[in-house]
Parts: sequence; C-alpha cells; structure tokens
Amino acid sequence: MRQLSEALADTFSQTRYVLTDIDDTLTFRGRLAAQTYTALEELQNAGLKVIPVTAAPAGWCDLMVRMWPIDAVIGENGGFYNVRHLDGVKRIFWLNDADRSGAEKFFTRLMRQIATEVPSARLSADQQFRLTSIAWDRPGTQSVTAEIQGRLRSAGASTTMNSIWIIGWVGGYDKLTMTRRMMSEVYGIDIDHACDQVVYIGDSVNDGPMFNHFPNSVGVSTVVEFLPQLLRPPRWVTRGPGGQGFVELAKAVISSRSHV
Repeated sequence: MRQLSEALADTFSQTRYVLTDIDDTLTFRGRLAAQTYTALEELQNAGLKVIPVTAAPAGWCDLMVRMWPIDAVIGENGGFYNVRHLDGVKRIFWLNDADRSGAEKFFTRLMRQIATEVPSARLSADQQFRLTSIAWDRPGTQSVTAEIQGRLRSAGASTTMNSIWIIGWVGGYDKLTMTRRMMSEVYGIDIDHACDQVVYIGDSVNDGPMFNHFPNSVGVSTVVEFLPQLLRPPRWVTRGPGGQGFVELAKAVISSRSHV
C-alpha cells in the first residue's frame, strides 16, 4: 500500500468509471463536506461515470441517484442497483420477487431472535429504509460484534461490517458481484477484463472484495484500522480521511486523464 501522492502522472489515465464507498469515504463522521460533493460534480464534468457502491439503505440511495451528481448507485452491499435514465430512476434487485419476499420474513424472525439473545445489540435507526438487508450499529466491543455475526452465519445469512454497521443479508452476493452485474447490464463493461477503466475507493471491511479485484484500488487514510481484517490492502492510500481522501483521488484522476 503506497501513498496516493506517489502515483505516476498517468496512473489513472485509462479511468472511465469512479466507484466509491460512501460512509467514511465520501463522508467523515457522518457529514458530507461541500468540497467532496463538488469533487463528484467535477468528475462528471470531466466525462467520468461516478457510481457509489455502498451498504447504505435503499431510501438513502433513491435520494442520491435522483439528486446527487452521480450516474448510478449500488446499495445495501449489493442487494440492488439504481440507475438514472432520462425518463426516471430504475431499480434492479439481485433477488427475484419471490426470494425477496422470503428474505423479508427471514429477516423479521432473525431480528427478533438477535434482540432476545443479544440484548446489547442495537438495530440501525435506518432499518425501516432497507429493502434487502438488516443492519445493527457497530457495538463498542469486538465480542458483541462477533456474537451478532456468529448468529447471522448460524442462521444462514451472509454478514460483513463497515465503519458504522454490522450488516446481514441473503443471496450470496457482495459489492463486487453486483458491481460485475451492474457494469455489464448498464454500461456493457466486463470488469474482469477492463479493470484499468475502473478506480475504486473505500475504507472498511466490506470493501475488501473491491480492493482485491481492482488494481487501482484506493483506501482513505482510516482504512489502516481495518487492514488486519482485509485479505489484501488497497494499492493506494490517501493522506486524508473520508471526503478529504476522496477529493485527493478525484484530483489525481482528473489530472491523470489529461495525459491520455
């Protein structure tokens, strides 16, 4: 893992798509700074497609894709994607309708079970805005985190965490698998053979599959907290945390494309 400032001038010259986590990558301590929002717009103005790939709930993602300077969004750690067209926003789920209905019933039982068996677990305040996942606030102790995730796995759910949530879902997907599908269906890009066209920036454990896949992967500075839990670190790391780090990457990408 090297400092982003050490990247050669043409490192990101082939980039066409900037994929980014949101929480503690675009935001920092829960806030989206004006300079970070401006960086999203500057990337679009430079001709790049900007696509958040996040664990955030469907309700947030719907607002983002309608109002932010972005082109699409993958939400709830891969449970769906939203893409904006001239005639409106289209949402595509990973699971079909029948499987999603079964998942909703499964989640209801699981939330009740964990509430009883892990009294200190606190369901995320945004749960009511989720369509494909369940989430708990990250507790202060690793033992409670391990207990919640252990019960999710025992019940047959997938689980990961980021800087603010423990997340559970069913369907066998993650950020990378839905990115592969969305990029193919929406943009006609095979990310297994066009990795140099994509830059990904994140900060946490659930970004691991993306860090593993994309050669030009970037971690904001706080990613160091999660390095022991990552199979492979990102290639680059920014000096600043959260949105400050994203602004560093946006400037590097825009500058690099001038070398094409």
